[in-house]
Amino acid sequence: MHEYRANSDKRMIFLIFVCGEGLGHTGRCISLAAEMLNSGHTVFIGAYGYSQKLIEESGLIVEDIPRELSLSGKKGSFDLKSSIFSTVKGISLGNINSVTRLIERTKPDFVISDGYYSGIIAARRKKVPVCMIVNQSSMQDFFRGKGFTIGVVGFAVKKFYTWIYMNVNVIFVPDFAPPFTICGSNLSFPDEVKGKIRFCGPVLRKKYEKVIPIKDLKHPHVLCSIGGFGYRLQIFKTLLEAAKMDDSINYTLIGGPDLDYDLLEDVPENVDIRRLIPDPFPYYRSVDVVICTGGHGTITESLSYGLPVISFPDKSHNEQENNAKFIEDNGYGRRLSYSVTSEGLLQAIRTLIDDEKYRSNVSVLKEQALMSQGSTFIRKKLEGYLSSVSL
Repeated sequence: MHEYRANSDKRMIFLIFVCGEGLGHTGRCISLAAEMLNSGHTVFIGAYGYSQKLIEESGLIVEDIPRELSLSGKKGSFDLKSSIFSTVKGISLGNINSVTRLIERTKPDFVISDGYYSGIIAARRKKVPVCMIVNQSSMQDFFRGKGFTIGVVGFAVKKFYTWIYMNVNVIFVPDFAPPFTICGSNLSFPDEVKGKIRFCGPVLRKKYEKVIPIKDLKHPHVLCSIGGFGYRLQIFKTLLEAAKMDDSINYTLIGGPDLDYDLLEDVPENVDIRRLIPDPFPYYRSVDVVICTGGHGTITESLSYGLPVISFPDKSHNEQENNAKFIEDNGYGRRLSYSVTSEGLLQAIRTLIDDEKYRSNVSVLKEQALMSQGSTFIRKKLEGYLSSVSL
């Protein structure tokens, strides 16, 4: 077991559980761990898979925890049924007991869960205060209109999430306060828990003013951060074709560890393909446009750095589709489908580069992010909660 310590007169122990699906969970927890450590607290981190690797590459040591969520899809479409059954197979009392033992060993004053629900269940078993970080709570939207069997599963899932919300002490939404909340359409809480909810602002791993831009990056430059799921391969292929049509625009393409790079053929000179970039923030400081999925994490980071976004939400993934719609409706970027042509993608890229209204719109969010201190907000709230409990 590894722990991190710093000097403090009022040391507290925090145990952070990180969902391994999606970079947003990972980046937020790296930021939060650094905030806690710099304030003199002890931090333990539990993660798995791609998330665990990225946290380790940031310089932190992570305790391996059981995989809880498994997402799958095909041809650009999120496969809910397959994801449900894959996830159910990975849930067991043994996994929850394993997480419980981690809590017993670390003896935290507070458990923090970012999308990892076994950690919440285990914390309640051990009567440890627990908070959750969440940017998606309208789970019923995933199950609506998808048949009787999926509907029954959806009813059970809603009951489970309601129990979760009722049994946490604080709920943090890592987003801008309304009406600028990116994930606003994805939030739905029972009336009984609305007093627990706090909009803490974006929780960014690195602050804009502390990031050094990349000096030798050719402009205009587009960062494409789609992730390594195989069913997103078509986006990469379309992007490569678009890049060939205008070599004055340069691209950095991040595929992640799970992409089959042998399928990306005839890569033009204006495209730099990277398997993994542990720290994308120097790119955020340097590029002109970001292409990503509809995931909350990368969208929030990009907008917070004043970058217009082209979003490719997974089809049938309600959360991502809602995030992408918010971007388009508010003039922060464009929402495209996996079926877009290379000509259509190139046109969207040129529009976001040339039309100043997009950069002007996102500059409002950039200013808010500069004033926001998401990690500090969470730390102070949890310190205050523990102090009031101990009185």
